[in-house]
Amino acid sequence: MNWDQIEGKWKQVKGQARQKWGDLTDDDLDRIHGKRDELVGTVQERYGIAKEEAEKQVREFEGSCNC
Repeated sequence: MNWDQIEGKWKQVKGQARQKWGDLTDDDLDRIHGKRDELVGTVQERYGIAKEEAEKQVREFEGSCNC
């Protein structure tokens, strides 16, 4: 699934993102609103990981998303 589809279905996808990244709050997910860069930045910040690792995790999420 490409990111445009994920962004378009963000309300449905939020639950899957919440399962993958349990430290993200509902406010985080609402603020991200399907924007890939926002998700990467928020994952990086919440988990204290490098941007490259956050990018990798978001790529994996993108590939495994059941939307």
